[in-house]
Amino acid sequence: MSVDAPENPFLDTLITRQRAEPCTVVIFGATGDLTHRKLIPALYNLAASSELPPQSKVIGFARRDKSDEDFRTELEAANRKHSRQGHDDALWGSFAQGIHYHRSEFTDTEGYRGLAKLLDDFDTQRGSPANRLFYLATAPEYFHVVLEQLAAVGLNIAPEGKWARVVCEKPFGKDLKSAQKLNTTVSQVFAERDTYRIDHYLGKETAQNLMVLRFANEIFEPLWNSRYIDNVQITCAENLGMEGGRGAYYDTAGALRDMVQNHLFQLLSLVAMEPPTDLSADSVRDEKVKVIRSLRPLATIEEVAQNVIRAQYTAGFVDGQSRVGYRKEDRVNPQSLTESYVALRLRIDTWRWQGVPFYMRVGKQLPRKATEISIHFKTPPQNLFRTLEVNEGGNVLVIRIQPDEGISLRMLSKQPGVLLRMQPVKMDFHYRTSFGKSSPEAYERLLLDAMAGDATLFARNDEVESAWRYIDAIEHAWHDDPKIAPPMHEYPAGSWGPRAADEMLGVDGRVWRRI
Repeated sequence: MSVDAPENPFLDTLITRQRAEPCTVVIFGATGDLTHRKLIPALYNLAASSELPPQSKVIGFARRDKSDEDFRTELEAANRKHSRQGHDDALWGSFAQGIHYHRSEFTDTEGYRGLAKLLDDFDTQRGSPANRLFYLATAPEYFHVVLEQLAAVGLNIAPEGKWARVVCEKPFGKDLKSAQKLNTTVSQVFAERDTYRIDHYLGKETAQNLMVLRFANEIFEPLWNSRYIDNVQITCAENLGMEGGRGAYYDTAGALRDMVQNHLFQLLSLVAMEPPTDLSADSVRDEKVKVIRSLRPLATIEEVAQNVIRAQYTAGFVDGQSRVGYRKEDRVNPQSLTESYVALRLRIDTWRWQGVPFYMRVGKQLPRKATEISIHFKTPPQNLFRTLEVNEGGNVLVIRIQPDEGISLRMLSKQPGVLLRMQPVKMDFHYRTSFGKSSPEAYERLLLDAMAGDATLFARNDEVESAWRYIDAIEHAWHDDPKIAPPMHEYPAGSWGPRAADEMLGVDGRVWRRI
């Protein structure tokens, strides 16, 4: 006798996901690092997995003078180095035939008219019009220019029966005012449904798995609240500094703007959101933005000082290599007040999370590269084993975002032997070993979603502005009046951050999870 599986609308939605449609991808800023390291390898790997829609093309739009063949040769060398699945000459030969180059200044309207003619020529060769995906991989200051020029020549209007969409790389603004201005410009050129603000952290397999973990497993969702969870920690550690000339950009941004406003707030939203009514893009994003809006404001300088720690690294050693201090880095202001590390204590004022602190930290020149979310559960109300010594106690669920994607659950177990002794043990799940293959790169999933019209993993305009509104309050406390601003702490390169960050948790009787 067979038994029908119970209905699961969540999984049904996953199964019926819309397929990506053939399109021409126009990459603005195509000679840059992002195109070479991420975008072209992602499209190549989609082709290798037979997921890239047939007849898709790529046009690189940039200012340097080069031919199609020059461009293809550069991209081939980059793909050999960065492709997740390696490089196959025969596949590349077929894939590269769809790659073209168009030279123009970003401010030159004639260059955009030339792009429009090139797109029309491709449509003629194909025998029918194609969808168009415009990818802004330029420096942020050119976003307005490119958008306005696309509108000036009518490229924001899709051919009849087709679509035209735009993908905006981060950072989307540098504060609330600039984000609102950019949102206004985008909305005048593309509808919100055709606007995709990318955050590559949401393309990572484990980040996507957060909703499945929570809402498709009955054992977790009943425990996902303040009755059972003591605190939540989100860590994004990097063991690099300002290599590759990154200091020029980073010194104008800092850890709070560069990482917290987008990547870490996105992860926070997935952890803390309420169950959406379905898996449509707006249902998911409705719940995510509610989390950001529910963050308890830091209304005064004193509240910022108590709940946010900023710091810069000093000279030290990482992986046995000596590192200079942040202010000694290339293209960094010697008197810089830009933070290379930030730790926050956040409160989410909802019924589910009342009284549960969310601790968040991100920093450069830390001992290792790792991004993870740890859910720390409360101890049993009547602990029968409280007289036994345990170095590390308590149940902790760890979601590893990178580099070793997976999930582990720590619990206490009796040690073998006649004596009653306890020891923490782990149940550990690794994506690579469990599924026998590596996870797709984040950009593979996100590009495919943009082609399919699925905006679930992309930020909406109100979500971006809500995040900036919270971040701006902290930035104002740091920079409006240096005489009364919270202090800039220091930590040696190769350490896990300043002592002040440990003390912030120590006041609450908690410690950072050891990674």
